[in-house]
Amino acid sequence: MSFYRDVTRKPWNTVGLPEGIDPRPAFNMPNEKVALIIFATCASVLFSLLVVSYFIRMTVGDWVPLATPTMLWVNTGVLVLSSLCFHFAVLQSRKTGSVRFGSGAGLLSLAGGLLAIGFIVGQYSVSAQLLAAGHGLRVNAANAFFYLLTGIHVLHLLGGLWVWGKAQLRLALGSDAKDARLSLELCAWYWHFLLVIWAGLFYLLIST
Repeated sequence: MSFYRDVTRKPWNTVGLPEGIDPRPAFNMPNEKVALIIFATCASVLFSLLVVSYFIRMTVGDWVPLATPTMLWVNTGVLVLSSLCFHFAVLQSRKTGSVRFGSGAGLLSLAGGLLAIGFIVGQYSVSAQLLAAGHGLRVNAANAFFYLLTGIHVLHLLGGLWVWGKAQLRLALGSDAKDARLSLELCAWYWHFLLVIWAGLFYLLIST
């Protein structure tokens, strides 16, 4: 009976892993980082499609380039500083092992988030100045694309600030150091990604 049972066994119908095999994750990294990579990939595709649409629309004869506001240079510098703060926050957390609200890593993370808020305020100020100068959405297609590209980038940054807010709450409540460090790394990864996206958009806007 044992031989018959062995040859008629259907392992594909059994629930779980075969005996003697331990479960292992498909990726050697936390699920949150995998999810962030997938989201960043999707966002990159979105921005790529918008850039392609931008170049296609430029070929139409009614395209009038929008003069690049000087404030955009200042905003870019602020976003660079924000990304650097998150980068050094991660390095500090790895060096000291202390991830608390008042620690060096916590203060750098706080500064990074506040600088990101400053970037958003600066972008709003640029849009308000352009609208006041008569550069509305319907005046020219170049204007519409400017508001579209910068607006979608700001929306992605606002999503990052929501995650940053949760990370700051974890630091304030004194959560597990490993979880707090992971939150800082996720913020750093996301801010670096958004900085690269903005660098590409900014070059596009000033060069065309």
